[in-house]
Amino acid sequence: MELLSLWLSLSFIVLVVELQNRTRMAAAEYQGVCKMVGRIAYCQRRHLVSVPSDLPSHSVELVLDANSIKTLGYHSLHHYSHLRKLSLRNCKLECIDQNTFQGSSYIHSLALSNNFLSVNYTESGAALRSLLGLRELDLSGNSLTEDMVAEMLLNLSSLESLSLAKNVIMRLDDAVFQSLGRLQELDLQRNYIFEIESGAFDGLKWLRRLNLAFNHLPCIVNFGLTQLQVLNISYNILEWFIADSGDAAFALETLDLSHNRLLFFPFLPQQNRLHTLLLMDNEMGFYKDLYNVSSPKDMVVQFLLVSGNVTNVTTVNLWEEFALSDLSALHFLDLSQNQLRYLPDGFLRNMTSLTHLNLNQNCLQTLHIQEDDLPHSLSDLNLSQNRLSELRLAPRLPGSLSSLRHVNLSYNQLQGLPPGLFYSTSNITTIDLSHNQITLCSPSEKVSQPACVDFRNITSLRSLFLENCGLPSLEGRAFRGTPLTHLDLSGNRGVLPKDITPLRDVAPTLQVLSLRDIGLPSNGTELDFSGFGSLRYLDMSTNSLTSFPRFWGGLELHTLDLRRNQLTALPQWACSGQLKKSLRILYLSQNPYDCCWLEGWGPLHSLKTLYIVDWGAVTCNFSSNMVRVVELSEDIAQDCKWGRVNLGLLYLVLILPTCLTFLVACVVIFLAFKKPLLQVVKSRCHWSSIY
Repeated sequence: MELLSLWLSLSFIVLVVELQNRTRMAAAEYQGVCKMVGRIAYCQRRHLVSVPSDLPSHSVELVLDANSIKTLGYHSLHHYSHLRKLSLRNCKLECIDQNTFQGSSYIHSLALSNNFLSVNYTESGAALRSLLGLRELDLSGNSLTEDMVAEMLLNLSSLESLSLAKNVIMRLDDAVFQSLGRLQELDLQRNYIFEIESGAFDGLKWLRRLNLAFNHLPCIVNFGLTQLQVLNISYNILEWFIADSGDAAFALETLDLSHNRLLFFPFLPQQNRLHTLLLMDNEMGFYKDLYNVSSPKDMVVQFLLVSGNVTNVTTVNLWEEFALSDLSALHFLDLSQNQLRYLPDGFLRNMTSLTHLNLNQNCLQTLHIQEDDLPHSLSDLNLSQNRLSELRLAPRLPGSLSSLRHVNLSYNQLQGLPPGLFYSTSNITTIDLSHNQITLCSPSEKVSQPACVDFRNITSLRSLFLENCGLPSLEGRAFRGTPLTHLDLSGNRGVLPKDITPLRDVAPTLQVLSLRDIGLPSNGTELDFSGFGSLRYLDMSTNSLTSFPRFWGGLELHTLDLRRNQLTALPQWACSGQLKKSLRILYLSQNPYDCCWLEGWGPLHSLKTLYIVDWGAVTCNFSSNMVRVVELSEDIAQDCKWGRVNLGLLYLVLILPTCLTFLVACVVIFLAFKKPLLQVVKSRCHWSSIY
């Protein structure tokens, strides 16, 4: 028995090797317009008008995308009985003969997107029904209506994945998908669907992923697809999302309702497995504080649903809808770009697994977080672009923020933070306080002072963003004990009035430093960056620098931005030294360079390892005219050489010959008239004579 098993195994291996050898030989012998890779024929963009008939007969996949095959005739695939996958995307295909696939019963994947199958959808649908093993079908971008779709999908019971995206479907009735009992994934995005009839998806018992994005659905009421795991209804006009109020257990894990018109937090299934809930860009708010009612539970809305002869009334409570659902498995909640003015008490309390909370671009003015309001698992909190003027935490709350890693409070109206907020967050790595009017605590101030923010001795902090915070002059030990790798001080004019000495505490660890528009001095003093051995990116644009910074030691700077300064000449170190080896990206434009002092420009630009991003925008001044450096002519270079000559020496050279000529003439005249001239002088002055 063992010998028989061994013999069968060896025979199988021999057959596989023989088949592989024949496949390689057939691919090597083929010399047609297509490219053979194993048993796959790549024939895309070959200007074909029909399916090639000279391909190896054992081909299992045929890619014919981007050709001009308008008709798939009866004999088109006659030679390829082993075909498994066929792709005819962007082929201007109008018709598939109903007998085309009779000899290709093994095809399980068919891609027909971006064609014109609406022209002969009846015959094309009949052809599809002959593929009894078809599992994947892409009919997107074929201008199909709902009636055409119903005809083409008739009896395709083997389908598992179907794409009908980018068609002209306007409504879905209860019969369009009734024969697709095995369907697991359905893509209906980018249609014109405004109505889904009750029961349209009831026959899809195995459906797991449904995409209805970019349609015109006004509401979803009595949502009851318990088997769905992923539902995308983004970019519609939804004002309500109401799930079935029963006790059924939903398998829903990801729900995308972003970019709609939701007025209230969605009414989610009571039992679900949601881990991702996307509600970005809606019109949601909580309105309990706008009504003076003794019992908020009385504020309800009733929906009247009419389906045939059956009328249902659904009653929902507007104030406690978030408390009805079990959101203990939720990890990611995006509520950005809404109209939230406050968060109801206990809103986050039951989201015990929440790690990411995004409240960006809302209308929050104050945020008072009570004890146990924030889940202990929260690692990413985004409160940027609100109107926050006050952030208050319960006394014992900071201890529950130990998992917090990223905090974004930028673009608010904060003037301080709760004392000791970041000292209890032992894992904090990123803090963004940009565009808030804050001050940093000086060594003499107590940490408990709410008027200042202290960033000293936060050993986990790596990235700190303080752009446009109105910071005064930075004191020497503002970041002592905090190993920052990214620091942004842009827009704080006067924060470094003399030099960069206050940054010496973080110099060994800094990798990215932004000093844009901070009013760096124009007194001619070179800024010394020696000691910043880890620095890779440096932004010093929009300042008043008249001299280039100094880079010494083992600095390995990769990117340097010196735009919008007062530089008139290129640096002497640009083409030599350690920086030449490391620098890869350089910005130099919008400086008043002197065209006559750009000797280093040629060698700098010739460096093959350096990319000057704004090379074409660099200009210089010559005789009050702005000239692009790349267009400097030889005439300007010659004029610059004359302009650099010492004018005093030039004038001396020009005047000296004239003076010498005049002097020689005077001597000659004097010698010629010497005797008569002396006699006249003697006679008039009565001088005694020696004669």
